[in-house]
Amino acid sequence: MSAKVTKKSSTDILPLLPEATPLLPRSATDEIPTSQTTSRPRSQSVDVIEYLLMVFLLYLAWQSFGSSGAANTSPTPNFAYLAGHCAHISPIPSHSFIERQDSLARTLHSLNASAYVAEPGGSAGYFANLTGSHWHLSERPLLLIVQPVVDSRGTVRANISILTPAFEETRARLLPIPSEAGVTYTAWPEDHNPFSKALSLLPSLTDASIYVDGDVRTFVADGLQKAAPKAVVSNAPIEIKRLRERKSSEEIEILKCANEATVLAIRAARDHIKIGMRESEAGQLIRSALLATGLKDVFALTLFGENAALPHGSGTDRVLGEHDFVLIDCGGTLHGYHSDVTRTFALPDSTIPLRYQALWRVVHAAQQRALATAQNGTVTAFVDRAARKVIQQSGYGEFFTHRLGHGIGLETHESPYLVGGSDDVISTGHTFSDEPGIYIEGKIGVRLEDCFYIDEDGVAKYLTAGVGSPAASPWSP
Repeated sequence: MSAKVTKKSSTDILPLLPEATPLLPRSATDEIPTSQTTSRPRSQSVDVIEYLLMVFLLYLAWQSFGSSGAANTSPTPNFAYLAGHCAHISPIPSHSFIERQDSLARTLHSLNASAYVAEPGGSAGYFANLTGSHWHLSERPLLLIVQPVVDSRGTVRANISILTPAFEETRARLLPIPSEAGVTYTAWPEDHNPFSKALSLLPSLTDASIYVDGDVRTFVADGLQKAAPKAVVSNAPIEIKRLRERKSSEEIEILKCANEATVLAIRAARDHIKIGMRESEAGQLIRSALLATGLKDVFALTLFGENAALPHGSGTDRVLGEHDFVLIDCGGTLHGYHSDVTRTFALPDSTIPLRYQALWRVVHAAQQRALATAQNGTVTAFVDRAARKVIQQSGYGEFFTHRLGHGIGLETHESPYLVGGSDDVISTGHTFSDEPGIYIEGKIGVRLEDCFYIDEDGVAKYLTAGVGSPAASPWSP
């Protein structure tokens, strides 16, 4: 199969639905012709004819608008039957957060570190249930500070503190932060240095080693270093990152249901997508279906035909033609954990060219090869290479333009990544997206994405297997 890109023939271009021609009212400044007969009274027959003509023109306009915008006037389908799929899934319990905090404290102690600092986000959400949705970042820092403390029995425990703007202290105390020994809240007034206030919680700053989360903003890390010139402020090492990368059985169950619900939403929306519909209309369908499942923070990228050759969208609003694939990349959150699924599919009445169906099968084969390669102990770059080799051998290697996948959990994209050049090693509990694609600009884009996890036996399994995923064919997503 050749990778040569040919010019699109005229038969590949489908006509758009007719656009309505607006009826323009006469301007007040338009010249009205006059003659000697204008003073004569108008006959009733003339009035009737003009009235009938106006009615006829309005009817034509209504027909034109109706045919071009029929999809816009269609009622939103009822997706309520999707609601119960994840009703049995519980959020992470408090005792699990406390176990995470103690694991972090033990790791800090083993590294001779004084403290770990994070802002609201993925890592703070993992250790303290403090996500960006609980507290939006601003120029006034709110910080999670974790210190290792050794008790009288020699057991290392986590000491949890929150640095908060003084005028926000009451709201900060309402945050649902689990802690075995309670949370210490330290408020900083507007005319004080917040970083000096944060460091006052440490017993000593001389030779102190302070780790900041990798997502901490630069001005926060710099502020901590300036406030403690004798301390060492540095990014958290891999030992701390790994605590969050490897998912527990509780996390896996949430991720499974979130991704299963996303597949069910795609299938439900597909039943209502029609040829002649616009990308924005199909996008609204999938968002409605995702919300009906109970997922939050939903997103949907919907691309038709050649628009799918731009992996993150074209900015246009294309109409779906008979010969077009539909690409939907979508997801949402369940108890803070993300789903991410992509399907490229045809409608029952689509007529997809055989060469495009062949591309779909190549991408599908690459996705399956990646899953078979991923296992406990495998280097992540090898998985990317395995999928890429399938596409290269089919003659389309130059059109697979991005990495194979990313970690997924409390963030849609998180480490580790399935990418060439990486030396990260896959371990039990890791979760990844598996999303090969072929993108031939001006013609077609095909991507298939399912997320998988590494089970206790070290084997890769799809998070969406419970609903019969991955996709079986372009007509069975």
